[in-house]
Amino acid sequence: MAKNLKITLHHGIVNRTPAQRATIKTLGLNKIGKTVVREDTPANRGLVNAVRHLVTVEEVD
Repeated sequence: MAKNLKITLHHGIVNRTPAQRATIKTLGLNKIGKTVVREDTPANRGLVNAVRHLVTVEEVD
């Protein structure tokens, strides 16, 4: 079974670069504390890596 990533936004996007804001929106996050579950793919790992200082990530089944 494919693993999933549970991604939670824990810092706001005010005063962040436009690229970081776009990445957060691409992940489907818009408010502090919001959590989304995404499939664990290289593309999603790259998005998370770009904003790793703003989010927390957990692996779930």
